[in-house]
Amino acid sequence: MTQKRLTLNADKRKAIADVFQNHWEREDSPKRKAHTKAIEIYNDVRTATKQLVEAIVREHQPQEDIDTVRAMSNKYGRSGGELYHDNCFNFQHPISKVDDEGKEYETTDDININFTLGDQKSFGYSYYRDELKAKGFDPDFKLKLNGDLGKRNPKYYQMETDVNTYLGFQNSSNEDKSIIKHASEWDNDFKLWVIGSSYCHTRQFKVNETTYKCLEQFNIARDNVIMAHEQLFEYVESKMKKLRLGLQSYRYFDQAKSLADKLGIPLNESILNESSSLALSVYSPENLASLLEDKVENNNADIIAKFKAQRQAVN
Repeated sequence: MTQKRLTLNADKRKAIADVFQNHWEREDSPKRKAHTKAIEIYNDVRTATKQLVEAIVREHQPQEDIDTVRAMSNKYGRSGGELYHDNCFNFQHPISKVDDEGKEYETTDDININFTLGDQKSFGYSYYRDELKAKGFDPDFKLKLNGDLGKRNPKYYQMETDVNTYLGFQNSSNEDKSIIKHASEWDNDFKLWVIGSSYCHTRQFKVNETTYKCLEQFNIARDNVIMAHEQLFEYVESKMKKLRLGLQSYRYFDQAKSLADKLGIPLNESILNESSSLALSVYSPENLASLLEDKVENNNADIIAKFKAQRQAVN
């Protein structure tokens, strides 16, 4: 007796798409490994930069000066001097430049080193990407806009709130205040007592060219974590766009199963919740598999060309 073919609907197509997405986001995928590596490098650079920053700050503001200001402040209040426990630092490297008239003038290269998580929220979304996904949040919510702010909708704002609240970028009135969130952990991970107010831009520590270039590596490593997240998302999303188009043309589960087999992706009916001929040809398991393989990256022009070739074959 012939077994009845399992018909697909929107929910089943989404369940199948999730299996494919999880496969392309697996730990040994190229872009996922690059993302993990970027975080590892940042962690190493962060550790080294903490030591470097402390050495620079203490060279300009020795601990005995900090102790003196603290004693004066305890005795005379703010008039005795100000101290601030800071995790944000500004550095200057004196340089010479030539203006449009050929005259040389003195200026500085400036750099800000910020050890907090909230300095760039996109960094936090990337750094805690895997944890956010495991908690049911979408760390890619901002990347899905593709720069088009007009796409923001209630679902977007809700996910933004959920992610920011979880990481500690914002607080909810009914949350458990005893829970220490990531943003707070980072705020207190590295701080130095410095002379001055809470405005870190009022303190400029001068460094030489070699030290300046070392400090630059911190911001480069941080930006690379953000970029690796963007590249991972783009890598997976480019495949998912093609897959979604193909799944729309599939009527039966065995078609999706055939595609999964060709790509080496485990897929079976247990992942499903049991609650035109031309398009099928274009997105047949054979053709769609070729579009989704890592070794071949096709663009829209390639898809259109394949479509025309299939149409001519049918005619």
